[in-house]
Amino acid sequence: MIKPVQVLGQPAMWLRAPDGAEVTVLLHGGQLVSWIPAGDQERLYLSPDAVAGPGQAVRGGIPVVFPQFAKNGPLPSHGFARDRIWQWVEGADRGGVMIGVLRLVDDDATRSIWPHRFEAELSFSFSGLQLDVELAITNQGEAPFDFTAALHSYLRIDDLRRARLAGLYGVRYFDKVSGLTQPQELDPLGFAGEIDRIYYHAHEIHKAPLSLSTAMGRMMISSGGFNDVVVWNPGPAKAAAMADLPDDDWLRMLCVEAAAIGQPLTLAPGQQWVARQGFEV
Repeated sequence: MIKPVQVLGQPAMWLRAPDGAEVTVLLHGGQLVSWIPAGDQERLYLSPDAVAGPGQAVRGGIPVVFPQFAKNGPLPSHGFARDRIWQWVEGADRGGVMIGVLRLVDDDATRSIWPHRFEAELSFSFSGLQLDVELAITNQGEAPFDFTAALHSYLRIDDLRRARLAGLYGVRYFDKVSGLTQPQELDPLGFAGEIDRIYYHAHEIHKAPLSLSTAMGRMMISSGGFNDVVVWNPGPAKAAAMADLPDDDWLRMLCVEAAAIGQPLTLAPGQQWVARQGFEV
C-alpha cells in the first residue's frame, strides 16, 4: 500500500509492505522520517520539535548529505540536498518487498552556489525487519566535479547511556570534540554524552556490519560504497541549545552515519557513484 500523506506540514509518501512493515519519506529533503519493521516499533528518531520548509533541515530520520559534509567547504553545512524538494519517481511492491525512488536534479538555485549539473537518486527497499537505503549521484555536466556525501541516519534508542556500538575496533577516528586523531581502543563503544567522531576507512578495515545494542534490542548496520562512519550525538549542553530538539532527547537518539568524506569523490561527465546503508533488527 502506498499513499500520499502530510508530515510536518509537508508532502510525504507512506508505504506499507504486505507483512506490515512501514516507511514514511518526506519529499522535502528526500528524507526517510519513519521506519517501523514488521511487528516491531519505530526505529528512526524524529524530533518532536522538528520543522520542515524551504531552507530548513529536518532534525531526524535519514537526511541526505550532499554535495558537502558539515562545514568542510564553501556551501551551507551538509550541502543543499536535505532542504530541497525531491521528486517522487516510483513506489511499488516487488514480490512483497516495497521500494521507493526519489530524485533531485540541479536547477538555477543549486547552480548559483554549486555550478554543476547532477542527478541524485535516493531509493529504498524494505520488508520484514530490514531496510536498505541507496544513494546514487550522476554527473550530468560536461566537466568533472568533486563532492562528499553521507546518509545522516538518526536511530531511535531508549537511553544513550545504555547503548553500545560494536564493530569499530582499531579504526582510526578524528574526534571533533577533543581535536585528536587516534584508533578506537574499546569495543563495543559506550556513550556518556556528546560524541562527534569520523571513523575513516571503517568498512575497508571491517567488512562485517556494525552492531547497535540497546534495551530495544540489537540492530545490525551495514554499508557499501561508503568507506567512512560518523558517530554523533549532541550531548546535554548542545541539545539544550538546539531549538528543534527537546533538552533531554539527546538520550533518545544516536546518529550512525554512512559517509564518504575522508577523501572527496570525483565524477567524470556521465559517471555515476552508488552507495548504500542497510539496517536489520
